[in-house]
Amino acid sequence: MWCHFLIFLAAVSTAGATCHQKREPAGQRGSIFADLTADEMHAVRDFLMSKPQLRLSSSHKETLKKNSIFLMELHVPKKGDALKTLDKGRAKPKREARVVVTFGDQLRPNITEYIVGPLPKPTYYKRRTFKGKPPKFESRPISQMEYRHVTNKLQEITKKVYRILVDTTGFSFHNCTDRCLTFSDIAPRGLESGERRTWIMLQKFVEGYFIHPIGFEFLLNHKSLDPAEWEVEKVWYNDQYFDSVEELVEKYEKGEVTKIKLPDHDDDDLYSTYIPRGESSTRANVQGPKLVQPQGPRYRVEKNFVEYAGWSFAFRVRSSAGLQLFDLRFNGERVAYEISLQEAAAFYSGSTPAAMQTKYIDAGWGMGTEDFELASGIDCPEIATFLDLYHYYDTDRPVLYKNALCIFEMTTGVPLRRHFNSNFKGGYNFYGGLENNVLVIRTTSTVYNYDYIWDFLFYQNGVMEAKVSATGYIHATFFTPEGLNHGARVYSYVLGNLHTHLVNYKVDLDIAGRDNSFETIELKYENFTNPWSPRHSIVQSRLHRTQRTTEREAAFPFGKHLPRYLHFYNPTKKNRWGHHKGYRIQFNSHAYSVLPQGWKEEVGITWSRYPLAVTRQKDSEMTSSTIYTQNDPWEPVVSFEDYIRDNENIDKTDLVAWVTVGFLHIPHSEDIPNTSTPGNSVGFFLRPFNFFDEDPSVASRDTVIVRPHKNSFSKVDTDRWTPELAGYCMSNKPFHYNGTYREV
Repeated sequence: MWCHFLIFLAAVSTAGATCHQKREPAGQRGSIFADLTADEMHAVRDFLMSKPQLRLSSSHKETLKKNSIFLMELHVPKKGDALKTLDKGRAKPKREARVVVTFGDQLRPNITEYIVGPLPKPTYYKRRTFKGKPPKFESRPISQMEYRHVTNKLQEITKKVYRILVDTTGFSFHNCTDRCLTFSDIAPRGLESGERRTWIMLQKFVEGYFIHPIGFEFLLNHKSLDPAEWEVEKVWYNDQYFDSVEELVEKYEKGEVTKIKLPDHDDDDLYSTYIPRGESSTRANVQGPKLVQPQGPRYRVEKNFVEYAGWSFAFRVRSSAGLQLFDLRFNGERVAYEISLQEAAAFYSGSTPAAMQTKYIDAGWGMGTEDFELASGIDCPEIATFLDLYHYYDTDRPVLYKNALCIFEMTTGVPLRRHFNSNFKGGYNFYGGLENNVLVIRTTSTVYNYDYIWDFLFYQNGVMEAKVSATGYIHATFFTPEGLNHGARVYSYVLGNLHTHLVNYKVDLDIAGRDNSFETIELKYENFTNPWSPRHSIVQSRLHRTQRTTEREAAFPFGKHLPRYLHFYNPTKKNRWGHHKGYRIQFNSHAYSVLPQGWKEEVGITWSRYPLAVTRQKDSEMTSSTIYTQNDPWEPVVSFEDYIRDNENIDKTDLVAWVTVGFLHIPHSEDIPNTSTPGNSVGFFLRPFNFFDEDPSVASRDTVIVRPHKNSFSKVDTDRWTPELAGYCMSNKPFHYNGTYREV
């Protein structure tokens, strides 16, 4: 780093803490939530592989008839046990791993989950039980080995239609060089529980192939563990259905098929590429604005524990679902025990079989493991702290994801607060302002075509924001005239299919303690005689509070009115002014349900019925979804509706808010080449509501106050508590990006 100049202070005050404050060791606070290390993953793998009764083999073994470890991640301790450590200094709970094993090498294949511990030197493994039915073997996520066999099957299938593919596109799936085809597989894989039938559509294998469909789709039954028994059950070509590949070929040769000829492919005019085209008035020889922190970061990261401006929290990235935060505190007082991403769904519509079948439920694709390298200066500011992650998912060894998570402080460009106090005589009494700096923790998930940017933002006034921004390529299918009822034409033969994105979060609130209550606040009009003019009436709003004491009362379905103030509070703790200490959830979302209640696949995502549902905290209700829901939404292992079906009391107890946000996306021309983030960001705020005695950001030394000097405007008195001139520090490191992830 180089600087024009730099000012050093002996001590700089920061909101919520000083350098003399005694700190609890950060490693102790966050360690019980830390993801498994690579060494721990190796130890668990070696321990299980040493058990002859499991008969485990490599996940890379060619056959599908094998027993192998599919997923390994931290088994989070029970909340009560964790709090004994965090709040009472008790011994840490045993550190354990959750391991998913697919048993394919036996008469009745199954999926079994184990809890393995204690770490780092495991001595036991025990079967993990499910609250409902265990997952069916057919509900397992598809593995790389299964994909390899699917690819081999496609080679066999496409040889039969080689002439059709070349006539149609000039591309082929086999015997190709620079004119090759690839494929996308659609889920769920079937129409009812126990099936494993996948619609597959072919695309040109070019940069951005997701938006290059060619009008050829087929239904592959791959339920058998012997790929030789796999069969094509249906073929769709140019809006025509066939019962087999052979039928298509026969009718094509007889001239009984409506043929298509796609425009000649031009690599120099590739509409899916990022290469700039068109005119821009922005100067290209000048760098754009950059974030700087002239005297270094003002936040502290120690392993998986973060402190910033009064905030502190631990984090991990769950391989199945993604980013989780634990033990969120402000000025040492807990606000939430857990805030975490649970599930993301995108349900599509269309006129081709692939489009009408597409209902993506992303934990089933290992959403948490799709957090590839973040590009410095683009995905995160160059000043960010970048951290590596390890995942064990469909592998034999831990996989290292370099720079997969970033943490940084940024200015929003809008003041957190400001006021110009006019004297109404052409001058002012004072000006006061506070720069709005926030801390951001970020990961991404590239789930095939779509890229989700996951952010948690921490403001100096005690507000936390959860936000997801959607970008990446749209899911596109071959254009048919009927398709205009389900999307928009974005290229001569390409339809961008309409879809709804939904994201579910778990918000386990502990507002000044575990025993909380929940109320909604609305406004009602009141009409009364004007006390100072009895001939007139006054109509105004007054507060109307509704106490929600049962789970059903606190579940708000889409389509019904959602109260504007959703208030969680501690009924036994009050602030200085006699108000119950509380926080409220505020939505930034325009989500809606994706299917009628109870309709087939909707049964697997019953969390999507509610923008907000509040339940009593239970360790047996840790997640709203699983990795098995994608391929068996009809009989899900976890049904969120079960969490509220018993309609338990939720007054003065430990509460969990399940929050669903999202948006409708009707693709349009401007989604080419990619969906952009502006307008495609949704989420929610967690805002203090009488939790403090005043705005806690008054402690921030970023404040600036300006007053006229002795009522003269020719000179001013400026009060500030941070360096006035901090210099300019820019990185002299060239842009670097590796992008690989590898076993270690």
